[in-house]
Amino acid sequence: MLARRLLRSLPLRQPLFLASSRSFHITRSIQCSNHDSDQVSPLSELDHRSIGKAQNLFMVHPTSPGSVFMLPHGTRIVRRLQDFLRDAYAHYGYDEVMTPIIYKKELWETSGHWQNYQEDMFMVHSGHKEQTDEGVYGLKPMNCPGHCLIFDSTPKSYRDLPIRLADFSPLHRNEASGALSGLTRVRRFHQDDAHIFCTDDQIAAEIKSCLSFVDRVYKAFHFPHYELTLSTRPESNYIGSIDEWDHAESALKEALNATGRPWSLKEGDGAFYGPKIDIMVKDSSTKSHQTATIQLDFQLPQRFGLKYVDESDTWRTPVIVHRAILGSIERMMAILIEHTEGKWPFWLSPRQGIVIPVATQFADYASDVAKKLALGSSEAGSSEAQYYVDAAASSRDRLNKLIRQAQLQRYNYIFVVGQKEMDAGTVNVRTRQGKILGDMPLDAVRSLFAEKTANLE
Repeated sequence: MLARRLLRSLPLRQPLFLASSRSFHITRSIQCSNHDSDQVSPLSELDHRSIGKAQNLFMVHPTSPGSVFMLPHGTRIVRRLQDFLRDAYAHYGYDEVMTPIIYKKELWETSGHWQNYQEDMFMVHSGHKEQTDEGVYGLKPMNCPGHCLIFDSTPKSYRDLPIRLADFSPLHRNEASGALSGLTRVRRFHQDDAHIFCTDDQIAAEIKSCLSFVDRVYKAFHFPHYELTLSTRPESNYIGSIDEWDHAESALKEALNATGRPWSLKEGDGAFYGPKIDIMVKDSSTKSHQTATIQLDFQLPQRFGLKYVDESDTWRTPVIVHRAILGSIERMMAILIEHTEGKWPFWLSPRQGIVIPVATQFADYASDVAKKLALGSSEAGSSEAQYYVDAAASSRDRLNKLIRQAQLQRYNYIFVVGQKEMDAGTVNVRTRQGKILGDMPLDAVRSLFAEKTANLE
């Protein structure tokens, strides 16, 4: 079993030194326990929970069911995903914001969540019995109401639109305890959430831009295929008139037809406030996953009284496009774990390189090399790219065994150093697959790193 081989390959002692001078332990009994109900039956070695445990990426705990503890290496992947999107935000014209996670009941009544989504929310009360005037609060399941407050905080003109607000704040949804499963069904999660406030005339262009964004990201992940689905008005528990829903659905159909891609229809599967385009991806094993969503909303701007001044100095109500490219970052991470089988591409890898000394006397050189490969030659605070490169601690194990351990731990590159490399200021390079690239100076390795990152390889 892959997971068992990975666990057996992890040394008992603290074997690695992170180049940023923080030490960490990888022990034979990795403390990445998962207490969710889906742990009753044995897991496939390619299940994201098996690989996540073997690679020490995340854990959950019964004191907070459905809330994931991202461990250091898992957090590295999350940060890479977020930074990848942030770089794209500049291209697509988004501004990132940070918003509260808790709001008073009155906000959720205004948004319609209290009437239509309350059972899926977590409520919060003050711990001070005398503070009865504080009332009931709700942890946010979505970012849209907070973004509406930002839009409404200052007067808006048609010249200001479209306004695109992006947010990585944590969200909470009250999933049934029996449905909780690894990273795919959780109660606390993060979305690459965004809301676009635009005019009616801008809808088609904004939907087209969102679909282009999806295509760009999913090509980077090398998903072999994805499908588009239009979900329409639910039979009950929706807000707004049927005419408004028909108008919104027509706008999305027009945008889908303009892509030239085939799409399917899911009658009655829309959100309570508007129809949506759902994206289903197929991973390397041909399993389908619902990920991205693009939703058109004429209701929320009206409920919040949002206005802008048009060219004729007339007050108009904007339209909101709700948009998430990854969907839940935790869920996308689970998909990527299984899609790559834990063999992360370099740009996304939490273990990009490891330096192994051939003998104890070269351990200091190995640590120095790891730091230079990870951080470059500049001082702290520099804008120079940083990578995740570790140094193996001194060990009595044979070199071939140490290299094999590094391969099982899924390091992308393995650097061997001894007297010859120390004298020349080089490293001997080999890949995770065992291909030997030979001796390379450190700046050449950094250039290789930069090339792999730029090409998303």
